[in-house]
Amino acid sequence: MRVYVPTTLNALAQAHGTGSLGPAPLRAYAVTPALREWYLSDDIEELEYAALVRAAQSSLRLLADDAAAPRRRVVVAVDVPDHAVELHSGAEHSDPAALGAVVLSEPLALAKAAAVHADADDTEVREDVTAAAAAVAAADGGDEDARFVVDGAEDHELLWFASQEIPGLLD
Repeated sequence: MRVYVPTTLNALAQAHGTGSLGPAPLRAYAVTPALREWYLSDDIEELEYAALVRAAQSSLRLLADDAAAPRRRVVVAVDVPDHAVELHSGAEHSDPAALGAVVLSEPLALAKAAAVHADADDTEVREDVTAAAAAVAAADGGDEDARFVVDGAEDHELLWFASQEIPGLLD
């Protein structure tokens, strides 16, 4: 199963040093039955993109909690065995924020990453992500102006990086 693990550049640097994203349990996002039902699509690429977007939103929340992290959302895509993924179907149906969320029961070897997705190292993107990280709690609380600010960050597509490009991403 392909999962999308939200993280930050600081946490990615640590994982690069240790070779592992972890410790377990890790929150990730995947194409779950509830996500399929919500998006009403049979196109696996569309569904995986939806899971990636959910992970990017979670990365934004990690940035809100870590003022020292560079203001770029980061998501690591990795294929894991099905037995390592714990679904929370009930939570997905009762809490829209949990849609696509899964828990990984074991740490992930960074060498197994299929790709890393991250914001461009661009002034406009960093400014929008910085503003969104500051506004995400208010947006989660229903503040429409804050939601507009968060949407500004979501307007920026994450770029794709091969796992071999992680050192350059961390510079």
